[in-house]
Amino acid sequence: MKSIVKLAAVAALSTAMASTAFAGGPVIVEEEPEPMAAPATGSGLGAGAVFAGLAAVALIAAASGGSDNDTTVSPGT
Repeated sequence: MKSIVKLAAVAALSTAMASTAFAGGPVIVEEEPEPMAAPATGSGLGAGAVFAGLAAVALIAAASGGSDNDTTVSPGT
């Protein structure tokens, strides 16, 4: 009788251990692809281009001159 109880206990324990060992099923780990770098977005104007534009405006303003003496003659005088 003891051998039957012992055999049943061993069978129950091995069944319990096997069911908990395989309870989760296989774990599949998928490798994610590396994210692609987004292209840089910008105005395309560098500091040199901005400086050149400001220098051109300053040169045009200086070349246009402008005097304080108004020599225009109004009609009738």
